[in-house]
Amino acid sequence: CITRKSKVQISMPTPRDNTNRTPSVLKRQKSKFFGITARQILAINEDGQTKENLLNLNEIGGSEGLAYALRTDLSAGISHTDINFRTNEFGSNDMPMPEAKTILDFFISSFNDTTLIILIISAIVSLAVGVYGDPKKGWIEGTAILVAVLIVAVVTAMNDYSKDQQFRALNAIKDNINVQVIRGGERLQIQTTEVLVGDIVYLNSGDKIPADGVLVKGSDVYVNESSLTGEPEDTRKGTLENDDPFMLSGCVVTSGSCSMLVIAVGAESRWGRIRAKLQEEPTDTPLQEKLDAMAQFIGFIGMFAAAATFIATMTVHFMNPGRIIDSDTLGQKVDTLFEHVLHAFIIAVTIVVVAVPEGLPLAVTISLAYSTKKMLKDNNLIRVLSACETMGNATNICSDKTGTLTENRMTVVAGYFAGIRSDSPYQVIPSELGQEAISIISEGVSVNTTAWLKKSKSKDSYSPKSAKIEVIGNKTEGALLMMVESVNKNPLLIRDKLLDIEKGDKVFSFSSVRKRMTTLINIRDRIKMNSQRVYCKGAAEIVIGLCTHILNTSGESVPLSESEKKRVLEIIESFGESALRAVGLAHKEIPASEALNTSHIKAEDVENCMTLDCIVGIKDPLRSDVTEAVAQCQSAGIMVRMVTGDNISTAKAIAKECGILTDGGMALEGPDFRKLSPQALDKILPKLQVLARSSPQDKYLLVCRLNGHGLPKNREEWEVLHPELEWDLHRDTSLPGYFDEWVKTRPYGGEVVGATGDGTNDAPALKIADVGLSMGLSGTDVAKEASKIVIMDDDFSSIVKAVLWGRCVFDNIRKFLQFQLTVNAVALTVTFLGAVTGYEPPLNAVMMLWVNLIMDTMGALALGTEAPTSTLLSRLPLKRTASLVNSLMWRHIAVQSIYQLCLLTWLLFKGANVYGVENGEEKHFTIIFNAFVFCQLFNEFNARSIDNEWNVFQGLSRNPMFQAVILVTMFGQHMIVMYGGNFTKTEGLTADEWLSTVLMGALALPLGALMRFIPPQKENPSNFSGYANLQSSSHKCRKEITKKTSFRALLLTSAPIMGIAFYLGRKNGWEVDIIQQHLKDSLMLIRG
Repeated sequence: CITRKSKVQISMPTPRDNTNRTPSVLKRQKSKFFGITARQILAINEDGQTKENLLNLNEIGGSEGLAYALRTDLSAGISHTDINFRTNEFGSNDMPMPEAKTILDFFISSFNDTTLIILIISAIVSLAVGVYGDPKKGWIEGTAILVAVLIVAVVTAMNDYSKDQQFRALNAIKDNINVQVIRGGERLQIQTTEVLVGDIVYLNSGDKIPADGVLVKGSDVYVNESSLTGEPEDTRKGTLENDDPFMLSGCVVTSGSCSMLVIAVGAESRWGRIRAKLQEEPTDTPLQEKLDAMAQFIGFIGMFAAAATFIATMTVHFMNPGRIIDSDTLGQKVDTLFEHVLHAFIIAVTIVVVAVPEGLPLAVTISLAYSTKKMLKDNNLIRVLSACETMGNATNICSDKTGTLTENRMTVVAGYFAGIRSDSPYQVIPSELGQEAISIISEGVSVNTTAWLKKSKSKDSYSPKSAKIEVIGNKTEGALLMMVESVNKNPLLIRDKLLDIEKGDKVFSFSSVRKRMTTLINIRDRIKMNSQRVYCKGAAEIVIGLCTHILNTSGESVPLSESEKKRVLEIIESFGESALRAVGLAHKEIPASEALNTSHIKAEDVENCMTLDCIVGIKDPLRSDVTEAVAQCQSAGIMVRMVTGDNISTAKAIAKECGILTDGGMALEGPDFRKLSPQALDKILPKLQVLARSSPQDKYLLVCRLNGHGLPKNREEWEVLHPELEWDLHRDTSLPGYFDEWVKTRPYGGEVVGATGDGTNDAPALKIADVGLSMGLSGTDVAKEASKIVIMDDDFSSIVKAVLWGRCVFDNIRKFLQFQLTVNAVALTVTFLGAVTGYEPPLNAVMMLWVNLIMDTMGALALGTEAPTSTLLSRLPLKRTASLVNSLMWRHIAVQSIYQLCLLTWLLFKGANVYGVENGEEKHFTIIFNAFVFCQLFNEFNARSIDNEWNVFQGLSRNPMFQAVILVTMFGQHMIVMYGGNFTKTEGLTADEWLSTVLMGALALPLGALMRFIPPQKENPSNFSGYANLQSSSHKCRKEITKKTSFRALLLTSAPIMGIAFYLGRKNGWEVDIIQQHLKDSLMLIRG
């Protein structure tokens, strides 16, 4: 039921007929429940028609008449009972997404791949020639290639479709934030998708407008509408007759605080109309681009090898012109020149199939997709995929204090009131204070705030002990509100009684530059009619500088003497040394005769000659895990720097407590920091760990100097940044410097910087940081838009998890690369050797496609989904220029490739005699094929370690995807060998042949373990960056394993050797029971 003081005559305007938009909610011409329809609302929400929209709004009685039509109480909001009606009538606030591509679209686009095109052409040629030469069986080879191409295309389409779906899900999550509304008289926090037409939404500086609306109340409200209108200047919003009251969705409130009445949501909002036309495509990350380049390079090598094989094959033909060969590839005898050319061409295509590593980009896609989902569970919302990998090699983290290192659970635990110091957290306001003094302090806190308290009981119950209190908004302000409640005052009632923006009261919002918030109210009681009162709250050292008087116990203003001021400053200092945030409260009386016109007043006009009401010390305890998290970062070679607005005493106390400020470390205040020259700052950067009394600009300068982003590239850019300075005189003395002088001292590039931020003014620093980390709970929408990762719980330990996952992604790519390069080297060499020696390719096109599937898609799935381990935080970050393949990996590739080449060459030239099969026939090549595949399968285990850890089974139980891939590969190989027949050119193997070829492949395990003891033993130190001096041995990862785990790993690693010994012994007629006894004795020896 909507109560109204006076009835408003409502004349509904008609929307313009030239609109071509016909969403479903606009089809309704009448509404049974509301006094206005979505189509009629459109008449006051037309794009680019502000004047006409305002005229139409005034026709229906302004915001008051519109609220009446929408059944909204401007004080109590909408009723909970009509939510469904509103959703049905006006739609939900789900933003439209561009139409998604279907899996069929991705399937069709997968055929744009050059390799698949070559394969299709070769398959068609093979099919035509094969049918011509042998109508009964000649079709098999070409058809098999086409089927294999189809499988590859389907797998590629499925992976691309999965990537697209994940990207869309990420976009849906990253845009969903919390907003404040009032419903049924209760202030609530809801998600943007839950906002409905008719809601009263509360907005503060830095908030993104969640839907279109009309301003109801506001003070000093400015909105940046450049995202919709392109206008760079902020637009002033107001409720007066000629003011612009329209709040546009997707825009950002840059100044003031206000409430608005929602008039359009989702597809009907201004931003929704544009969003429906936008198609945001996923882009490749730097690592993906690097891998694409490597894949192309390897592909070129493959093309070269294919060309060399073609030339070699044709050379053999010309050297033996009468030579006739049986070509399984063509299904006939090859004797003409054309047939020899075609035969050589198909062999070359076979090499191209295996050489082109499509799996490299796929591996990073899978790894990133897996990691981003897992990171979300660890409270890291990845907004930009590249941030995941970049964070892994961060060398610096510039962190805020409040809410990130601390719990953001503020409590007033000490204070200085009217000359009385209080250190009791249970009764901070001393009993000696009179009611007048308590009233002034309570009114200042209640009026001069944007926060409020939410209670589990009714709002009339104001005993802190009787209800669980949740602070909605700024936690520092929440602590002050709870202090007021401790003296049985109701801050919400005080605020509603004293503050009325529509009647000229003025709010000057808090900013990190001013470090204070001020509110001017007009006194409306009979005694002080037409007088004014100013309340100020902010950093204690700032507030006391504005004061000339101090409040006494009776609530009177008395002059602030120098001795008293000195005592107050000493108390502020003592609060800082106790790690307390010192906040000052002050007020000022303006008599009626001197009352100010608030229309165009500035904060500085009233922030003078004030009375200091009190200084309070607010405790924000450190998070329980932050000390360990900081130590983990330091162990990983990452410098953690605390950037805070607190005074230097408080900052140093907290930094020491959490381990950021180390021996030899340095703390500096913002004003002193800004006076440094670029060269002077460079000298202290390796030691600078705390920046106190800092502004967002200081954080920007610090990040800028660390990574070089945002530095002026030339004189013109420098002069735009410093319009008051001269290039010739000041370019080497003013921060942040310029790019040319910066790069001279950093020829190998700058630091990789992660920076946290929660305020609107933090956005520039977040933007230029390599990884901007915004706060999910306390961060403004502007900060979140500027960041690449949102820390959902505001916890520093979640940032450490981002580092861990970033390193895991990079290592997983290296594992896959190590695996695939081995396969490529062996397959290319064996095929080339077979061709030049006159053999048919030991691995035909279909076999190669199966190997391609194993090492590309399945290998990427197995190795790209490895979970991170704590060992990742025991090494330094890698440089930006570090190679993807290090010396340890080359060692692995070389050893495994040499073994496999020796094995397969032996099988190629001697295998037929050993196994008693026809040389060069299907059975011979099937044995080679089986041995080759199982070499890759067991080498996949070896690839799980890219360092000197010989136990490649460690953590295997935690990776079900790896286990599944191994089982599927084994099953698929069995089916191809035993039942492939003419389709795959394979012949079933006996149990003895299966056992021997599997054991040959399994020898890769003990060989891999022995290989770890061959030099080099560590990665090139020049690949690393970071701060080695910070690494702490106490936090280095333990590499000890239990005897049980070691024994199992040793048993599994040595099992192939025992198996081969058993196999050879049986083949040579050894007594089985003697062999078994020897095995038992060996096991007992190992166990001992």
